[in-house]
Amino acid sequence: MYSQDLTTEKIQEQATFISKVYAWMSAALLITGITAMATAANTQLMEMIFSSQMVFFGLIIGELALVWYLSARIQTMSAQTATYLFFAYSVLNGLTLSVIFVAYTRSSIATTFFISAGTFTAMSIYGYFTKKDLTSLGRILTMALIGIIIASVVNMFVESTMIEKIVNYIGVLVFVGLTAYDTQKIKNIYAGEAGTEEFKKLSIMGALTLYLDFINLFLFLLRIFGGRRDD
Repeated sequence: MYSQDLTTEKIQEQATFISKVYAWMSAALLITGITAMATAANTQLMEMIFSSQMVFFGLIIGELALVWYLSARIQTMSAQTATYLFFAYSVLNGLTLSVIFVAYTRSSIATTFFISAGTFTAMSIYGYFTKKDLTSLGRILTMALIGIIIASVVNMFVESTMIEKIVNYIGVLVFVGLTAYDTQKIKNIYAGEAGTEEFKKLSIMGALTLYLDFINLFLFLLRIFGGRRDD
């Protein structure tokens, strides 16, 4: 069993911290959504991004570089810089995710988004309130995630529909579990007094973690339930 004796002050600190994490995450998701829709509506911008492999993969590399840099240098950078980098990442992600508005119908995107939001919320609530230690689950899910990445790379060459379906369903299960695990992990970070630099930076890192969980959960569900425009 997972147990921890907390004072009222610590419980309030946790609640304040986790609410700030979700505020940052929600802001980033909003920026990503607006960016994706605006990009999808701009034919010239879409052509520039997706007609050139150099531009598209440049954006992907830029996203990975931002996540790596933010994670590796969070302790030494200012909270303001961390905020800018986080929002820059959400904009870049919006640019690359704009393709879903071309591949899928808007109604299926909206439906999948609400399914993702409901699932994410339920697992976040579970992760926040459960007394069970989810650390071992987190390790298993991390290994499963590595397996998904390897299988996805392999499937780029073999192009197996069966492998794609298996990866999609396992991907949903992995990010459902990671949402609960990451919520518990973030909850137990004692960030100190609200308003301090440390508090802000840790809340941004927590928001980035949950943002990635939500985006990946949404994309895997969209591949399963999304209605394609060419169907």
